[in-house]
Amino acid sequence: MLDIEFIRQNKAEVKKAARDKQLNPKVVDKLLAADIKRRRLLQKIEKLRRKRNEVARQRDIKRGKEIKIELGKLEPQLKKIEKEYKELMLLVPNIASSDTPIGKDDSQNKQVKKWGRLPKFSFKAKSHIELSKNLDLIDFKAGVKTSGFRGYYLKNEAALLHFAVLYYAWQKIVNEGFTPMFPPSILREFTLIGSGHFPFGRDDVYQIANPGAEPLYLAGTAEPSLLAYFANKTFKEEDLPIKVCGWTQCYRSEVGSYGKDTKGIYRVHEFMKVEQVVLCKNDFESSNNWLEKMKGYSEKILQDLKLPYRVVQVCTGDMGAGKHKMYDIETWMPSRNGYSETHSDSNLTDWQSRRLNIRYKTKKGEIKYVHALNNTVIASPRILIPILENHQQKDGSVVIPKVLQSLVGKEEIKA
Repeated sequence: MLDIEFIRQNKAEVKKAARDKQLNPKVVDKLLAADIKRRRLLQKIEKLRRKRNEVARQRDIKRGKEIKIELGKLEPQLKKIEKEYKELMLLVPNIASSDTPIGKDDSQNKQVKKWGRLPKFSFKAKSHIELSKNLDLIDFKAGVKTSGFRGYYLKNEAALLHFAVLYYAWQKIVNEGFTPMFPPSILREFTLIGSGHFPFGRDDVYQIANPGAEPLYLAGTAEPSLLAYFANKTFKEEDLPIKVCGWTQCYRSEVGSYGKDTKGIYRVHEFMKVEQVVLCKNDFESSNNWLEKMKGYSEKILQDLKLPYRVVQVCTGDMGAGKHKMYDIETWMPSRNGYSETHSDSNLTDWQSRRLNIRYKTKKGEIKYVHALNNTVIASPRILIPILENHQQKDGSVVIPKVLQSLVGKEEIKA
């Protein structure tokens, strides 16, 4: 969330940010109206409470009873407006960086880099679905029978490749000084509110059926649990940056993607991901430097895998409410005849840390909220699509990227 004082003083800018992100700017007006009402009620109640203490010392029982009745009317009103105020605060978006493209959807994202040569096949290239069938790698029919729509079984070399690419990325990021963690995949609601996945992305999150108990949810990424680990903590400035990476099973309902990517493993309900999170000083130069550095980690992994890719700077309408600046990395997938998103790299400044109360004390003694960033190190099985398709051979085999061969135990996949 944003600082309420900043919202009061920059109403027009915050409303523009909402419009640019395809959100309702009237939320800002409702919030500020609730804020005024809330502050007025607080002033009245505080004044009455002081008066109550005064008449108590004077033993004025009659006036004390009158004040009690007045407070009995005002305090429920305050409780109601406080609830409305907090709910509206969660709906106010972050301000996008000045260089973020203004646009409605991903068609208006801006390409900033391209790497690698696109493969030129002397034969009719196969999709990962065809390759999987011929090489006995993925069983979609059995997956749907067992798990329903978008279900799948990874088999044989696909199963080995799945863990190999995740472990390779895991080692790479740990060697960069990130603390490795296996965080929970079952989450309490506050974690998803803190990360900003609630209230905006509630429809895309699976809720566990546990009637009568506290609501619990399945994580769609390690980001919420990694951030929640530091909730209500105050660091020393010299402790920053905090660098952690999480490896988790991830679950997404994909409600908003009805009819999209219905075949194959591009868009599935469950997958694995290695995610990294950085908490750094409340300084735009510092956090944007980390944004570039984190993107570089993912790029290096794709280069190691010899996969062509491009980097796009995400526009306002495609970046989500909490993002200040965001990149997607899109990897070339021959069967789709284009680049498709495999990685996401975001700077959310102090928008998440305010929700989770993650702060630090500066060398001057000031208390500030940290800037928080997250980045996809690797996600599988989606990354298996470009690996299989870009490295396929004329005889129907697939060459395993050299950096993964020792982990898979072979150099190529044959029928």
